[in-house]
Amino acid sequence: MSWLEALILGLVQGLTEFLPVSSSGHLEIGKVILDVEAKKDLSFSVVVHGATVLSIIVVFYNDIRKLVADFFKFEWNESTRYITKILVSMIPVGIVGVFFKDYVEGFFTGNLVLVGSMLLVTATLLALTRIIRQHNKDINYKEAIIMGIAQTFAVLPGISRSGATIATGLLLKGKKDSVTRFSFLMVIIPILGATFLDIVTKPESTEIVAGPLALTIGFIAAFVSGVFACKTLLGIVRKGKIYYFAIYCALVGLIAIISG
Repeated sequence: MSWLEALILGLVQGLTEFLPVSSSGHLEIGKVILDVEAKKDLSFSVVVHGATVLSIIVVFYNDIRKLVADFFKFEWNESTRYITKILVSMIPVGIVGVFFKDYVEGFFTGNLVLVGSMLLVTATLLALTRIIRQHNKDINYKEAIIMGIAQTFAVLPGISRSGATIATGLLLKGKKDSVTRFSFLMVIIPILGATFLDIVTKPESTEIVAGPLALTIGFIAAFVSGVFACKTLLGIVRKGKIYYFAIYCALVGLIAIISG
């Protein structure tokens, strides 16, 4: 993997992990265009996913610090309840990740028709948010588990995790800021967990295609673009304009299906 390929894939990972356009779908498209099997390089995958988690921590540093500080008071307070909701939201994707990991990986074969079809599903979800009136409802346990189920469908390349969870939260009449914040924080542990599973189940035949320079460039690109995308999406959701991404997802999805 060249430094330019690492830069492009890092930027794609950082931007599409948070913008509601599907990082997995775009990486599948990128692999086909660049003819690079980046997914087989575990080191590159760990680095760029670590960078995206770090970008969430940076953007939501104050929120995370308060949650952690309140949690270690060992009291049933607001932060403890919020953390519990996050843990509840992780149950569906945790079950899929642990028991159906090999099955899910079978979808990542550069199948552009599948990617395109799932991008059209993402576009539909985002378009539905156009009809939602503004609500001021906070996330409860029922909504947390439903958003967790929506996140589970995002294991398919082309289904946007942020798009699915935020759109679901909004369709459940959740408050925009609450839904977006929860959507970002609920993904930290699943990303780290998926990376850990990759490490402990790494096949001996995994090919190393990214050198130190490519890994460094990929990390920086994913982190910087991740921070940018995270802050950008926060502003877009507050303005109620997330449905704009439906047009982009629909266009890319149709192109992918035609190209496939």
